[in-house]
Amino acid sequence: MSFQIAPLNIEDFLFQQLNDSRSCWSIGTFGAIAEFSRVGEEEIVISQRRETISAVTKRGGISIETFEGFRPLASESVAWQGWSHRLSLCLSGAEAAMNGRSVLTELSADGNALRPEDRGDILFDLGLAAPHVDFCIRVKDGRLGDYLRRYVGKPLYETGNPALSAILESGPHRVFISRLGRIEVFQTIPRHGEKSPEGPHTHVLPQLLKQGRTHSATEPVPDGLIPCAHVYPWHPADVSLGKTPLFDAAQHRYFQAVLRLFGDERAIAIKNRVIASVMAECGPPVKCFAQSRFDRASIRIALRQMRAANYQSKVLARWLAAYDRLYDEEIDAASTPDLCMPGRKGVSEAV
Repeated sequence: MSFQIAPLNIEDFLFQQLNDSRSCWSIGTFGAIAEFSRVGEEEIVISQRRETISAVTKRGGISIETFEGFRPLASESVAWQGWSHRLSLCLSGAEAAMNGRSVLTELSADGNALRPEDRGDILFDLGLAAPHVDFCIRVKDGRLGDYLRRYVGKPLYETGNPALSAILESGPHRVFISRLGRIEVFQTIPRHGEKSPEGPHTHVLPQLLKQGRTHSATEPVPDGLIPCAHVYPWHPADVSLGKTPLFDAAQHRYFQAVLRLFGDERAIAIKNRVIASVMAECGPPVKCFAQSRFDRASIRIALRQMRAANYQSKVLARWLAAYDRLYDEEIDAASTPDLCMPGRKGVSEAV
């Protein structure tokens, strides 16, 4: 499926992405994330009413709020497969604030569950203390609920807390909630050492959570804003089919149009400057014109995209040699992996 390039509004874009089986969504923070995606052409129920769009499969579901006031931000980053892209749904810090609980907490029946049959089940907040996301499990089994109540008020990840083992063994639904929506994961939690299943799943990495970041350092989010949900359109350089990526020019043009609508003007201007110089067969300047890590990333992304598109130029190799073998620290251990990109397999889920 390739989309026709046309003027978009954000609601049309989000609804398009829900209807695209190759897109991925996430809600979370740096170190804890829930992902929603589809497996092939599996059955999905998509609905749109007022300011809410939602989708449910047998493996999980998502709902996204599109009320006035949130800011969509399209961006790209340097990544292992060349580059990554996403559209972040952002709010100010005050608007994004959730409960920030730091201990296991019993809440109430989940009256907002996406499926009617889940609305009587009890939510427990895991207490991961992120300011903009509540990380919950939904308990149907009365025995599990009774057991967890013994440890309410204690940090889940404190040494020797048996509540964590009970959760991992039982594999309840995971429900990650922000002010702009929720993702529910119905699939069981994989055992230690197993890879995450296809489709909806979660990752919780306590060592990264301790850094207290709301998003990866490589994602260009303006100061004062917090991403409350992400959507990752299908990547035009699909590496999932083998070592030689296939390049979908129409899909690339589609996201570049989205970037022009919802992206950062400076990043776009830098990319356009690089592309125009290569097309004019002008070699790289002696002095780099980038002023920040994000400027340097924009240069590298433009070059990588031209290379992926197999653009024929006498100077492209010189630009790549000048700019794309430098600044490897831009992808570092403090950056969240692009787990939603095609072909990327996530690590085992902690919860």
